[in-house]
Amino acid sequence: MASFDHNPIVEMKGIEKHFGPIIALNGVSFDVRPGECHCLLGDNGAGKSTFIKTMSGVHKPTKGEILFEGRRMNFDSPRDAMEAGIATVYQDLAMIPLMSVTRNFWMGREPIKKIGPMKFMDFSTANAVTMEEMRKMGINLRSPDQAVGTLSGGERQTVAIARAVYFGAKVLILDEPTSALGVRQTANVLSTIDRVRKTGIGVVFITHNVRHALAVGDRFTVLNRGRTLGTAQRGQISPEELQDMMAGGQEMVELESSLGGTV
Repeated sequence: MASFDHNPIVEMKGIEKHFGPIIALNGVSFDVRPGECHCLLGDNGAGKSTFIKTMSGVHKPTKGEILFEGRRMNFDSPRDAMEAGIATVYQDLAMIPLMSVTRNFWMGREPIKKIGPMKFMDFSTANAVTMEEMRKMGINLRSPDQAVGTLSGGERQTVAIARAVYFGAKVLILDEPTSALGVRQTANVLSTIDRVRKTGIGVVFITHNVRHALAVGDRFTVLNRGRTLGTAQRGQISPEELQDMMAGGQEMVELESSLGGTV
């Protein structure tokens, strides 16, 4: 990993989230640093969706605090989190398949040019930026007018990631970006994650696939029934140990003992 500031961009401390009597998150602690990919692993029902929504401003935590660049933050909405620099790419990608790559890339942030009193979208600028940003991510589009629906699943993920990076993300949260992809497309997305990390952006890679996490991750945290079981550095933990942690949690206690403390 390249040398970046080791102070966390985002730090979650003892986060709890209650929905009435249901405790979705029960003391989650997690942070992400510049230029790293911190993988959050968990099986279905582990609390990953609630975690994403709490970090990105959709939910307010019931207890605990969220620090952004060392300052306590109380995001009132996802827009607040986005303006601070936390971008989330969800599984559904929030794209319109029949619209062009350029239109999807700039949706809601279209560059404008004026001709007299009239305002128009500056397509020449938008197209040029879209092609260049996609090229930086390793995707050479046939045309910026190409409909997003004609792209592969991996390429659509890359459009969403490139858009977030271009508009100033400091932290990029990726929600299961490889879950519905084939081998080649998965490799492309993992390569994109590596490119993003090397620019100094902190990546939170949420997945239930241990192999994909180990391919790009610098640190690994396992979420189980709303609790984080511990964090391991690359090289400290095997695929089998990660898988066991996701399945239960008793293995985490044994692993901590073998490493002489908190993983």
